[in-house]
Amino acid sequence: MTETLTAEAQAPATDRRTLANALRMLAVDAVEKARSGHPGMPMGMADIAETLWNRHLRHDPADPRWPDRDRFVLSNGHGSMLLYGLLHLTGYDLPLDELKNFRQLHSRTPGHPEWGITPGVETTTGPLGQGICNAVGMAQAERLLADEFNRPGHAIVDHRTFVFVGDGCLMEGISHEACSLAGTLGLEKLVVFYDDNGISIDGHVQGWFTDDTPARFEAYGWRVIRDVDGHDPAALDDAFARALAPDGKPVLVCCKTVIGWGAPKKAGTHDVHGAPLGADEADATRQALGWPHPAFEIPAEIRDAWDARARGAKLREDWRRRFDAYAAEHPDLAAEFTRRIAGRLPEDFAERADAFIAATAEAAQTAATRKSSQRAIEALAPLLPELLGGSADLTGSNLTNWPACRTVSGVGGGNYVHYGVREFGMTAIVNGIALHGGHIPFGGTFLVFSDYSRNALRLSALMGLGTIQVFTHDSIGLGEDGPTHQPIEHAASLRLIPNMDVWRPCDALETAVAWRAAVERRDGPTSLLLSRQNLPAQPGGADRGRAAARGGYVLAEPDAGTPELVLIATGSEVPLAMAARDLLAADGIAARVVSMPSTTVFDRQDAGYRKAVLGTDIPRLAVEAGRTDGWWKYVGLDGAVIGIDRFGESAPAEVLFPFFGLTPGRVAETARALL
Repeated sequence: MTETLTAEAQAPATDRRTLANALRMLAVDAVEKARSGHPGMPMGMADIAETLWNRHLRHDPADPRWPDRDRFVLSNGHGSMLLYGLLHLTGYDLPLDELKNFRQLHSRTPGHPEWGITPGVETTTGPLGQGICNAVGMAQAERLLADEFNRPGHAIVDHRTFVFVGDGCLMEGISHEACSLAGTLGLEKLVVFYDDNGISIDGHVQGWFTDDTPARFEAYGWRVIRDVDGHDPAALDDAFARALAPDGKPVLVCCKTVIGWGAPKKAGTHDVHGAPLGADEADATRQALGWPHPAFEIPAEIRDAWDARARGAKLREDWRRRFDAYAAEHPDLAAEFTRRIAGRLPEDFAERADAFIAATAEAAQTAATRKSSQRAIEALAPLLPELLGGSADLTGSNLTNWPACRTVSGVGGGNYVHYGVREFGMTAIVNGIALHGGHIPFGGTFLVFSDYSRNALRLSALMGLGTIQVFTHDSIGLGEDGPTHQPIEHAASLRLIPNMDVWRPCDALETAVAWRAAVERRDGPTSLLLSRQNLPAQPGGADRGRAAARGGYVLAEPDAGTPELVLIATGSEVPLAMAARDLLAADGIAARVVSMPSTTVFDRQDAGYRKAVLGTDIPRLAVEAGRTDGWWKYVGLDGAVIGIDRFGESAPAEVLFPFFGLTPGRVAETARALL
C-alpha cells in the first residue's frame, strides 16, 4: 500500500493557513478579473487541498503522465480555480498569465477543468457527479493493473485516486450508481473528500437535500470518517491518517466547511457560490485573511513552500528505479506494461485483425449483428489483453461476454465488469478507466438506454477517449417489448455528437470491420449499433471489408447498365435495399446499392470518394428504421428518405417492418417515383 509522504518529501514547514490563503486569493483574484466564476468552493476547500497536495499527494509537476502518480479528480469542477491554483503553485506548466486569463478564449484555464487542455488535469469535470464516477473507473483500473502486473517485491502499480466532491455531485443520481459499485468492489485506494458546506446555487440545501450522506455511503460498504473540521489542519491530519489506513473499503471523509471561508460578508451564503466577490468584498477578504499582497502576487517564500518539483522528481525517480529492477526480473511483463500504458496496440494486431476479417468474409454467416459482435470480441480478446468489457445487467442480451472472460470482483482480477442496472454510471466509469490508461474499456446496454448515458457519452467525445459502447436491439426489430424499448431517434442522436463514431453494420463482416475500427481509434469514442434479429451475409469478401472501413461504399452495382439511382441503407435495412434492387432490375431500372455502416466515418473521406460512391446527377433514396432527418444530407432535396418519425409499436418484428413500410416493395415503389 502506498504510504504517506515522508517528512523529507513534504512541503517546507511554512504556516499552513498562509499556504491555503494563497489558494484562496488566487481564486478570488482570477474570478474577479474574469468577472465570472465560482470563488466559494476554492475558498472553502483550500485547507483540505493544502493538506492533500503538500503532505500526501504523490505527483511530479514535470511529468503529469507519470504512470504511478496519484490521481486527483475535482468532481465539483465549478471550483476549477482551486485546481488551477494548485497546479500553478506546485510547479506545473501553468504560468501566472494563464490564471490571469481565467475563462478567456484559448487560455489553459477554462471555466471547468478540461482534460488535454491543462497539464495536471486528469479528467473533464463540470457536469456534476461524473468526476467521482470517473474516479471509480480510475481506482478500478489501478486495482486491475496491480493484480495483473505486480509481482512479489515489485509493486509497480500502487497509487491512490483522490476526489473532491460537493453537495451537487452527491445529489446527482449518477453518484449513487458508481459509489454503490465501488463499495461492492472494495476499491480501498479511492479516497473522497466531501465538501459539506450546506450550500448550492439556490441557497441552503436543507430545503432539498437532507440525506444522511454518511449513512448512505456506509450502506454502500464504504468506510466513512464523519464531522471533520475542514478548516483545522490538525483535524485534517488526523482524518488523512485514518483515511489512508487500509481496510478493504473506499473512504469518504466528510468535511464540514464554510463556503467562501474568509470573506467577511459573503462567507456561508450562496452569494459566494457562483459570482465574483466584488471589489469591496475582495479587499475586505484580504484584510480578514491578513493577506497584504496585491492581486496575483505570491511572495517567494510561499511559492517555495508550495513548489513540489524537487520532491516530485524524487518520487518519480524512485519509481523508475523500482521499475528498472522489475524489468530486469520480469522483462516481458515490463514491456507489456509499457506498451499498455502508452496506448499502443500489439505489433501484430493489424495482421491478425486482417486474418479475422478475411475469415469472417469467408464464413458468410447469417446472424444477428449482436452475435457477430460477440464473435468479434471472442476473436479480438486474445490479441488484446487490455480489453476490459462489461454490460449494464444485459450480458445475455448484449452478448458482450466471451468464453475466456473473467468477472471483476471485490477480490481483484478479471476483465469483465457486471455493472448492474447503472447505464449512466457504467459509461462514466468506462471513461475513467480510459483516462487512467492501460485498458481499452467497453460497456453494453440497449440502444434505447443510450439516453441514460448521454452526458457521459458526450464527455467521452469531448475528451477524445477511445471508449467503446455496444448498443444492441437497435431498432423496431427488437419486437414485442414495444415503443419504450424500440429506438427511433437514437442513431440520429448519437451521430449528432461531435467526435463520436457511430457504426450500424449490416452483417458479420461489417461488424468485424466496425470492431476493428473501434479498437484502433484512440482519439475518440465509438458506438456500435447492433441488431437483435438475424441478418443475412451480403456478397463480397475481404475486399468488401476494406471498403466498409471507409464508412460507406458501393455494395452492389446494377447487373447491367449505368446506375439510374442510388439506394443508400444501413444495418438491417441493407437487405431491404438489396431486395428492392432486384425488383427494380425486373422493371429494367438499374440501381446501385450503397451500404453506409458509419456516416461519421464516411463524412471524413475525401470529396472525390464520397461523390464516386453516392453518384452525381442521379436520384438517391435512403432507408433506415429510425428518424429520417439526418439522411437528407446524403440524398439532397430531390431525393427521398424512408424511415420512422414516430414511436414504435408492440408486436413481433416480422409484423412491425411491414406495418412501418420498411419493405423491399415500398423501397422499390419510392425509387420508381423518384424517376
